[in-house]
Amino acid sequence: MRKLFFLLALIPLFTTAQEKGIHFEHGSTWAQIQAKAKAENKYIFMDCFTTWCGPCRYMSANIFPQEEVGAFFNSKFISVKVQLDTTKNDNDEVKSWYKDGADIAKEYKVAVYPTYLFFAPDGTIVHRAVGSSDVKTFLAKAEAATNPDKQYYALLKKYQAGEKAPDFLKKTALAAMDAYDMESAKKIANEYIATQKNLYTKDNIDFVNKFTMSSSDKGFQLFLDNPDKVDAVIGKGKSYEKVLGIVLQEEVLAKLSNGRKLVDNPDWSAIQTAITAKYPKQATEAIAQGKVMYYQRKQDWGNFQGVIVAYMKDYGHKVGPETLNSYAWTVFENCPDMKCVKEALDWSKSSFKDNNNPAFIDTYANILYKMGNKEEALKWEEKAVSLASENEKQTYQETIDKMKKGEKTWKM
Repeated sequence: MRKLFFLLALIPLFTTAQEKGIHFEHGSTWAQIQAKAKAENKYIFMDCFTTWCGPCRYMSANIFPQEEVGAFFNSKFISVKVQLDTTKNDNDEVKSWYKDGADIAKEYKVAVYPTYLFFAPDGTIVHRAVGSSDVKTFLAKAEAATNPDKQYYALLKKYQAGEKAPDFLKKTALAAMDAYDMESAKKIANEYIATQKNLYTKDNIDFVNKFTMSSSDKGFQLFLDNPDKVDAVIGKGKSYEKVLGIVLQEEVLAKLSNGRKLVDNPDWSAIQTAITAKYPKQATEAIAQGKVMYYQRKQDWGNFQGVIVAYMKDYGHKVGPETLNSYAWTVFENCPDMKCVKEALDWSKSSFKDNNNPAFIDTYANILYKMGNKEEALKWEEKAVSLASENEKQTYQETIDKMKKGEKTWKM
C-alpha cells in the first residue's frame, strides 16, 4: 500500500516535468489541429520527422523538453509532431496521419529532416526552418515565424510580387537557404549577385561562398578563375578548398557509385585523366581523397591502409582535429598492418595537440594499447576518464578494465 501511495504521489511531479517542454497535441486530426489554432488564435508548429533521423531524435530528447522552449511555444503555438516515414511498429495515431503527412510533405517539399513548418492561426503556411540546433537558435527560428518581417513565405510573396531591392534580395535568398528551399535560394541569390558592382568585398564573397555548391553556380567560376583575389578577402587557400570540394563531389565521388551502390574496381587512371583535363590543380588531391573515401566505405581495409597513409603523407597538414581522430580510429579498429597503425598514432596525437578532447585522447590510448604499450595506454585512458563528462566516464572506464585484463579493445 505504501508503494502504491508513493507512485501516486509522484504522478504530479512527472506531469509537471513533462509540461515544462513543448506540449504536443495527440489524438487530433490535421483538421482538428487547424480548428483549435483558429479558435485559440495561435500559430501552428509542426515538427516533420522520421524515425531514422538522428537530429530529429536529438531535438526531441534535448531541446523540445527545455522549460524555456516550452514557455515560448506553449504560449504562441499549437504544436504537433508528424512522422513522415512508415514502419511496422507505427501505432494507430501515426497511421491516422499517413495521408495528411504525405500530402503535407509533397505540398511543402519536405526533403530534409527535421523540417519545421509554421502556420498562421488561419492555417496559412508562413514560415519553415530545418535542422537541429541549440535552444537559442531554435527559439530564434520560432520567433521569426511570428514576425511578418522575418516569415519566409511572406518574404517570398513580396519577391514574387516584384520586390527586387538588393538588400531585400540578399535577405530573402538567405531566408530561402535557411528554409531549405534551394531552388528559390539559388535563383534569388543570382539576382542579388547581378546587382553588385564589386563582388570582392567580405560580405559579397561570404555570400557567394555560401551559395556555391556546384560547378554550375556562378560563384564556382569566380573561385576557380580568381583565387588570389578571393583569398585576399577570405583567407589563403579558401578558394582552392571550395573548388576542391566540388570537384571531389562531381568528378570523383559521382563516378564511384550507381545510386547507393559502389562500383567495383574503379578506373582511377581514367578518372584522374578526365579531372586533370578540367581541373589540373585539384586533380591529384581529389583522387587521393576519393580513394580514401571509396575504400573506407567499401570496407576494403587492405587497400584503405595504403591510400590513407599516402593521403596523409601529402595532405595531412591540412586535416583538422576531428578528421585526424576519425582516420586514426578507423585504422585502429580495422587495419591489420601495424606499420599503418603506427602512422595513425601520430595523427591521433596531433588531434589533441591544441585541445583536451577526451574522445581524441581515448583514441590515442587505444592505439598505444594495440601496439603493445599497455602502461602508457592506461595512463592516457585514465586522463580521458578524468576529462570526460559524467555520462562518458563509464565507457572509458570499461576500456581501462579491458586493458588491465589484456582483452582486445578493437574489432579485428
